[in-house]
Amino acid sequence: MGNAGGGRWTHAHVSRRCAIQAGAVGLLGLGMNHVAGLRSLGGEETSQNSKSHRAVIYIFLSGGLAQHESFDPKPDAPDTIRGEFSPIATRTAGIHICEHLPLLAAQSDKWALVRSLTHPYNDHSHGHHVMLTGRTEKPLGFNANRPTPFDFPSLASVVTGVVPAQNNLPPAAVLPEKLIHVTGRTIPGQFAGMMGWKHDPWFIEASRFRDSTYIHGAFPEYGFQRWEGAVTPPGYVFEAPRFELPHDVLHDRFSSRLELVRSIDRQRRQLDDLASVREFDRLQQSAISLLAQGGAHRALDVHTAPDALQDRYGRNSFGWSLLMARQLVEAGVSLVQVNLGNNESWDTHEAAFRNLKNFLLPPTDRALSALIDDLDERGLLDDVLIVMAGEFGRTPKVSTFDGAKSKLPGRDHWGAVQTVFFAGGGVKGGTVIGSSDRNGAYPSSDPQTPENMAATIYQSLGLPQTIVWKDHLQRPHHVYHGDPIAGLL
Repeated sequence: MGNAGGGRWTHAHVSRRCAIQAGAVGLLGLGMNHVAGLRSLGGEETSQNSKSHRAVIYIFLSGGLAQHESFDPKPDAPDTIRGEFSPIATRTAGIHICEHLPLLAAQSDKWALVRSLTHPYNDHSHGHHVMLTGRTEKPLGFNANRPTPFDFPSLASVVTGVVPAQNNLPPAAVLPEKLIHVTGRTIPGQFAGMMGWKHDPWFIEASRFRDSTYIHGAFPEYGFQRWEGAVTPPGYVFEAPRFELPHDVLHDRFSSRLELVRSIDRQRRQLDDLASVREFDRLQQSAISLLAQGGAHRALDVHTAPDALQDRYGRNSFGWSLLMARQLVEAGVSLVQVNLGNNESWDTHEAAFRNLKNFLLPPTDRALSALIDDLDERGLLDDVLIVMAGEFGRTPKVSTFDGAKSKLPGRDHWGAVQTVFFAGGGVKGGTVIGSSDRNGAYPSSDPQTPENMAATIYQSLGLPQTIVWKDHLQRPHHVYHGDPIAGLL
């Protein structure tokens, strides 16, 4: 399994024995509805050209990226607003971004910014739901502490439901983990909701969730960095995320093969009738057969990539996640959502400038610029749209977090405006859509909504604006709830 101190992201190596013992259905975060999608990776021949399909990589920065400290600096604002960082020129005349994003600055001819996306929510759960589903309104019975069957479907779930599979792969995948807060709260907006669980995306659980001391996910624990003095926070790790069996079949919970079999039997008993059991048996045997071949891990194993390429992306969770995303879209997945920010790591309430400078912006700059260049060199950039956003922006005013142990300031939640990053997929490089006001507080021109962002993603995938999905009563539901962002593609 994983090696916390070895600097290696342990990939999904599953022996035949392990696959048989565990029943295989739960491996790699797969549900039974995604078993058939592994066949092409298992070695089956296909006549489709995996490089010809349209795809999207949606990088989600959980916690909320500060627009002032990234893509919308305000150097002429008062010092309580502009922050500590300076802007730098990009390759495109007139466009300036944060000084700690130099690699991206050199690529501005390949990306565009929307500096005016807005929604009305300042809390994490609503913000996540809005930006993961592309729907601003609250669904019926919305619960900030857990997903419900009435939630709007995530972008990844919609794609799972309406986009044809390429190379017999699941249309959408989410990695390296689900978004689960350290308190145990599962963030709403990630799942199929009202579409039904069968349309949940393929969750590739590539990281071990944190205990009370560390985050074993996309970024290290810092808990708003309530500590003083050190350049590196206590317990700072970029532990290599790893593929694991589900919690109910972890090796340390079972002492024998018999106990693993009993776990499978418990799953069997949860099914309603004999026909369901037979279907379970069929899917289980299919999963075992595919995983035992070993080919099912080819697009998931980032460590077979050349050392120079891994170094280029960065040998950390951000780098490996984006490299895996590229491998998946190249293999045929249409939408890959990359969750970067375990336990809302981008929620920079305090020590914001130190955390961004030392821990968050450098791996972002490195991995994202590497992804753009890698796709371009492989002839894929025109077909793959990259989108990067968080659940909201940050307040224009710099302040000290109430109750903070550190006296170093940061910024609070702010749904009124954020900058969304776009690259590839036909994006007009060197373009800025919309603007925020002089303080970076509200849109001052061409405001955009999450619905516009979602429509841009769907348009990039080639989906017609008339497309619908149908619920279990065969009632149609529109996929588009806004227009694509004009002037972007």
